Amino acid sequence: MTERALDTRTLRSVFWRSFALQGAFNYERMQNLGYAYAMIPVLRKLYTTEQERAEALQRHLTFFNTTPAVSPAIMGVSAAMEEQNAKDPENFDTSSINAVKAALMAPAAGIGDSLFWGTFRVIAAGIGISLASQGNILGPILFLLLYNIPHLAVRYLGLRYGYRFGTESLQKMAAAGTMDTVMSIANIIGMMVVGGMVATLLNITTPLTFGMSGATVEIQEILDQMFPALLPLLATIGIFLLIRKKVSVTRITLGVLAAGILLHVLHIL
Repeated sequence: MTERALDTRTLRSVFWRSFALQGAFNYERMQNLGYAYAMIPVLRKLYTTEQERAEALQRHLTFFNTTPAVSPAIMGVSAAMEEQNAKDPENFDTSSINAVKAALMAPAAGIGDSLFWGTFRVIAAGIGISLASQGNILGPILFLLLYNIPHLAVRYLGLRYGYRFGTESLQKMAAAGTMDTVMSIANIIGMMVVGGMVATLLNITTPLTFGMSGATVEIQEILDQMFPALLPLLATIGIFLLIRKKVSVTRITLGVLAAGILLHVLHIL
């Protein structure tokens, strides 16, 4: 395959497409469609055959979720990794692309949420509302400027430096032979992120109780003491096993809805 490098025009296209990250948000894989859409210019530039492009596009349809403002930085790293794969497909492990994405999205979301939802938006809204309440037209204007100037700067610079950092890092790791170590670390972090999401975002509890020595004991209280988040873990393992058996996501979703309604009516969950 002919070696290809990404130019400024291609990265600029990724930048503009990144604004559509949540345009097709879904509850199965969150922002994956928007991420794949933003990566299309990169894939068209790097790969020459339809099969190569299809395989690359499929890689970016996996689960992804982070603060939209910082997503271009991760896209830049992904672009650098796709470029490395296009240059040396025989020695590059394509699974590392999604492993690095999974490792980066949670820390990036923590920083992005704190900066944009918890800081810039609050400060901009406070100043804007203060002026607007006095009838000053600068209120909404300042709100948009104070929020969007850092927002656009982080998007643009994040993509630029994410790509540059990814390219330089990959070259150094290839020379030092440390890609396997990085892959192992990325996989561990990715699994930790998934485990944390199961424990914090999946809220499954049971109201069941039983009597003991004249007192009523809540089963959920016992579970929380012995094995916190056991029910969410069991539900996740069950769904994972169904997916491994090639059960369609639509059937699993409908089954979960039906089971949830039934178990709630029976006062089990």
